[in-house]
Amino acid sequence: MKQILPSPFQRKILIAISGGIAAYKICEVISTLAKAGAEVRAILTDSAQQFITPLTIATLCRHHAYTDADFWQPTHGRPLHIQLGEWAELVVIAPITANTLAKIATGMADNLLTNTILASSCPVLLVPAMNRQMWQQNIVQQNWQNVLSHERFHGMATVAGILACDLPLKEREDWQVGSGRMAEPKQILAHIESLLHTGGKRDLVGKRVLVSAGGTREHLDPVRFIGNPSTGKMGLAVAQAAIHRGATVMFVHAPIKTELLTLLPDEVEGVSVTSAEQMRQAMLERFSQADITVMVAAVGDVQPAQYYDYKLSKGDLPTAIPLKQCADILAELGKIKQPPQFLVGFAAQTGEILTPALQKLEAKNLDIIVANPVDQVNAGFGSDTNTATLMNKRGKQVDFVGCSKLKLAHHLFDFIEIDN
Repeated sequence: MKQILPSPFQRKILIAISGGIAAYKICEVISTLAKAGAEVRAILTDSAQQFITPLTIATLCRHHAYTDADFWQPTHGRPLHIQLGEWAELVVIAPITANTLAKIATGMADNLLTNTILASSCPVLLVPAMNRQMWQQNIVQQNWQNVLSHERFHGMATVAGILACDLPLKEREDWQVGSGRMAEPKQILAHIESLLHTGGKRDLVGKRVLVSAGGTREHLDPVRFIGNPSTGKMGLAVAQAAIHRGATVMFVHAPIKTELLTLLPDEVEGVSVTSAEQMRQAMLERFSQADITVMVAAVGDVQPAQYYDYKLSKGDLPTAIPLKQCADILAELGKIKQPPQFLVGFAAQTGEILTPALQKLEAKNLDIIVANPVDQVNAGFGSDTNTATLMNKRGKQVDFVGCSKLKLAHHLFDFIEIDN
């Protein structure tokens, strides 16, 4: 059964902004959501308006931006915080400051934002930003953990980086940059997409998920190699989906652009490799720790039989390059898999994709295979969207056409949950 999926953002999203310099980052989030077809409403606290204006946010939302001035006005219908709380399918508080965090942790309701939180029942995504000393205070961390212990609240970790309150550049010698910086807009958008799909469930809490990504490179000399066009986007999406559902993730990747790697939180164990053999070693070292392994990487099938440790001149390049087989990592993992470990493979195919994918599913002792038609437009290597057929060893098959790679990753974990 084929499913053509709409934009993941065509939902009702309430953005709440509290007072911090990071408030400027939320403009990109709101603009992207609105362009993608979301209904976006926004609340600004009084302190948020010291950094960004309601006019700016209203223009990006294509709707009036609410403030406490609206909250304290008499209404001719139901109270504003009740209306907004019931309307929203997801609330995002970004940035959330130490002050707003403390209010939510203690159940206070003294402004429109906090009243709306108490009047809602949908998932709430908290995106903190503050000075590193403030963020590291025991009482702030206690409030953070207290809020996140409640099922409907989801948190994004702060990231390391230069903060607006940091020391001048000339005073930073031997000074370690710490956490406190708000997550970037692309990270926030990915988490929003995940929560809209899952409804906030954390079905992978306590699970360790091992993901491989990217395309390996088999070098002839230091500058030439046999490779493939894989960018690592699909593997990255699988890692993000697992994290957003509560898993601990181990991420083994071939060369991937740094800007993509920054989409993963700092606490993810990332292992960088280049060749198929290096990936094999990294995967084998971690496989026994994994409850679920998703082998997304496009691993080389062959490598030059001889490696030259210096750059060959153009005249010295061989007219024919003898090749030898690379190790079949997925088959090796399938042989050593122990119950209840779960193993997923990807089959990048052209033409008729199902028959070779099913053969791979059986031959390599997989639980699920993802058949991926890489010769189709906006599917496979390098694209932001994907088309795939998910198949398990009991013959169940589901097709997804033209969805985001993160959405496909969530459908994969839904498929795993059903299969288990």
